[in-house]
Amino acid sequence: MQQTEHVLMDETAIRRALTRIAHEILERNKGFENCMLIGIRTRGIHLAARVAERIREIEGVPVPVGEVDVTRYRDDRSKAAGGGEDAAAAESVPDQLEIRNKKLILFDDVLYTGRTVRAALDALMDLGRPQMIQLAVLVDRGHRELPIRPDYVGKNIPTSRLENIDVELKEVDGIDQVVITGQRGPKE
Repeated sequence: MQQTEHVLMDETAIRRALTRIAHEILERNKGFENCMLIGIRTRGIHLAARVAERIREIEGVPVPVGEVDVTRYRDDRSKAAGGGEDAAAAESVPDQLEIRNKKLILFDDVLYTGRTVRAALDALMDLGRPQMIQLAVLVDRGHRELPIRPDYVGKNIPTSRLENIDVELKEVDGIDQVVITGQRGPKE
């Protein structure tokens, strides 16, 4: 078997997708009043910040952005590794960002099984009860294990379980691109 790699989205495609998502958020929420963007650490934070900038340019309003670290909320990691959920919640979103009764738009780079989003929802709910939570992802690759569906999608990319989707962002990786990698058997 050989490893294959293919660029699915380049810098321009990512920029267009995020601009479209910004417009969709404004349309669905009738502006940005009482809204906040929350990015899931690590790449979700950068996507939320980019969309916040676009909304600021379009609406001319300040856009609050927060982040959530779901490490301690993951169901595939041991809770004995340290701290309880209250400690994780306190580290997840800075105190200055009050989420109670706000419309939150949660950002992640890739939606796959839904477990990361579930962990983020748990972390956010420990901090207070928002008015609503919407989900935005750059890539939806399918294979959900939980009943989670995004409200905003940059690109739907059906994949096999043998393939991986890698989102690379300038802030972390030095380049903007979405790459699919996977193993392909010999051609018959």
